[in-house]
Amino acid sequence: MFWAELDVGFFLKDVERLEHDTDHRPNLFYAPDRLYISDHQCLKSTVPRRHFCRVQTKGRPMTRYPRDFRGYGPTPPDAKWPGGARIAVQFVLNYEEGGENNILHGDAASEAFLSEIVGAAPWPGQRHWNMESIYDYGARAGFWRLHRLFTGAAIPVTVYGVASALARSPEQVEAMKAANWEIASHGLKWIDYKDHTVAAECADITEAIRLHREVVGEAPRGWYTGRSSINTVALASEIGTFDYISDTYDDDLPYWAQIAGRDQLIIPYTLDCNDMRFATPQGFNSGDQFYTYLCDTFDALYAEGVAGNSKMMSVGLHCRLIGRPGRIQALKRFLEYISRFEGVWTPRRIEIADHWRKTYPPKPIFRADLLNREDFVARFGGVYEHSDWIAERAFDLELGPAHNCVAGIHSALARVFRSASPAERLGVLRAHPDLAGKLAVARRLTAESTNEQASAGLDALTDAEHSRFQELNKAYVTKHGFPFIIAVKDHDKTGILRHFQTRIANATPSEFDTACRQVERIARLRLENML
Repeated sequence: MFWAELDVGFFLKDVERLEHDTDHRPNLFYAPDRLYISDHQCLKSTVPRRHFCRVQTKGRPMTRYPRDFRGYGPTPPDAKWPGGARIAVQFVLNYEEGGENNILHGDAASEAFLSEIVGAAPWPGQRHWNMESIYDYGARAGFWRLHRLFTGAAIPVTVYGVASALARSPEQVEAMKAANWEIASHGLKWIDYKDHTVAAECADITEAIRLHREVVGEAPRGWYTGRSSINTVALASEIGTFDYISDTYDDDLPYWAQIAGRDQLIIPYTLDCNDMRFATPQGFNSGDQFYTYLCDTFDALYAEGVAGNSKMMSVGLHCRLIGRPGRIQALKRFLEYISRFEGVWTPRRIEIADHWRKTYPPKPIFRADLLNREDFVARFGGVYEHSDWIAERAFDLELGPAHNCVAGIHSALARVFRSASPAERLGVLRAHPDLAGKLAVARRLTAESTNEQASAGLDALTDAEHSRFQELNKAYVTKHGFPFIIAVKDHDKTGILRHFQTRIANATPSEFDTACRQVERIARLRLENML
């Protein structure tokens, strides 16, 4: 079997299998931005990217893990909100009433999600009168109560509008537009897409955009499915028209993602600062709990903004939930609470997208996890002195977005070094040159070693100092069987000599471990200089 690597983005369109005989089956394997397919199968169907992948290379499996645990890392950027705001508090009103599961809408069963009937079950082939009535309340009463609250406070919101629900609520749509609320798309129907085929979900996304434009008068600029599948973000991004997608919950800031060959802005949403928890087990039992949680979240993020790291706070709302009289007072108190603070920006989601695109436009990022073997080894083969095999083996580890940084590559290389046999690790130690030794004098060191020794002044020794280093090198190697290794960038010349003289006396097994730790430290410093 042979393998072809195809740089196709996060998924391909219409993968069609061509089988030459009954025993021949195609093999598809996924990496974050590549799909690997065996025996040159034809490509004609959409395949999702977000799968754990295993790629066959030279008889050994290579894994690429797609989830991103790194994000912005330890130093996220300051959002630099307009006017120097310390926090952006963004309110989302989900308009789903009339788009939920219902046999009237061609669905197989009644709705069972996010209502006063906690733990409800779908009724196959039947209408659920009480469930419908609860949803109806959101459209008939809850929406208007929220409309009065937000227009009275002069706070514009973003509506996540289910297209079929909007089509059944012309008066509410008219009021949204009159209030200058953003109407983003919340899909065609308020149903679960986890079991949909890619083709079926893609068709619903396309129809949602068409119907949204017809009902609202313009196409949506933002997308949020909510009850999404593993394919949703990729499919929505492939449309190519959305200024942002919000089907993630993984950050307090917007971020750019490379999806389907394009830069897609992601504005994460929230399931914690969300009134849906009034309708879930172990959620909010009272408005006071909701209010307290919102205030605590605001206080934490506001303090970060004061410290120079401003963030975004999303608040998710539903007409049939927070629109009840016994709950809306908590929301009203929260609006009053944040009004007492300076530097609070309450934008629509599209304004956050426009700001982020202007302030932090997309830029290329280094992706070590997407390098092919040749490029990976060429780039990192010299990190461990004359030991390309470490990078070769590291390439076969499970790598992902978390490895696209100094700590990530260092971890992968160090894992290989630590798991190598004692003889292999000894070979790495012996590949290192003597400090101020013959190779240095003859200018035959690697570029990395030359710079490192020069940084500690070892290229400018007096005759007496050079003689002393030669004596120590000989004594050390005679006793331990490998050269003295130290991360010279951590020390000056005097400190190096002190460590040299001390470590000669160590027992060889202990000194072997010390030298290995120094090799890892040198590797870390080299990576910091490279990346």
